[in-house]
Amino acid sequence: MLLQMSPQVSWVRHRDVHLLTVGRYTYTSDQRFRAIHQPHSEDWTLQIKYPQHRDSGVYECQVSSTPHLSHFIHLTVIEPDTEIVGGPELFIDRGSTINLTCVVRHSPEPPAFIFWNHNDAIISYTSSRGGVSVSTERGETSRSVLLIQKAKPSDSGNYQCNPSNARSANVTVHVLNGEHPEAMQHGGNQRMGPSLGALAFISYVLLAYC
Repeated sequence: MLLQMSPQVSWVRHRDVHLLTVGRYTYTSDQRFRAIHQPHSEDWTLQIKYPQHRDSGVYECQVSSTPHLSHFIHLTVIEPDTEIVGGPELFIDRGSTINLTCVVRHSPEPPAFIFWNHNDAIISYTSSRGGVSVSTERGETSRSVLLIQKAKPSDSGNYQCNPSNARSANVTVHVLNGEHPEAMQHGGNQRMGPSLGALAFISYVLLAYC
């Protein structure tokens, strides 16, 4: 009597034609990859922890049935991007309002929180300084707006926007007390927006289902 074997499910990365998993067994030294299968389920999941740009590409799910079945999935890894509008330097007249807008794009999900720092200290919205408020809008593109009323020289310095799931962004604010921005820049032109380097890691688990 012949025993009927259950079909085996395999995952293959096409970039280098690398067999990643067969059943629950992993055939790569990269420990970020593993196959997940719940008993009595027909779902086989390829899990990639801490995905990186180089993980983008085509993956194939193969089923050793008769006839042979396969399904191709194109994975694109997108890293969150954080920007403070108008950076990296802003010049504000004393007594006016500092208005800083932090924008977070390409995040798999909205950040759980966005903190603001001033010269490496978390900004308190209930401090004796007063006139400090923040409003945050979460969505496909998230925004956090920091308002500081009646700016004074002590409000000058480095401001940092810190989303929970993306890299931070910085801007240097100069509160002018009658000075001219051109003189403070030593004749240089104001630059608009720093380039963002790649994240060291992206702490999300991407699931590709077969």
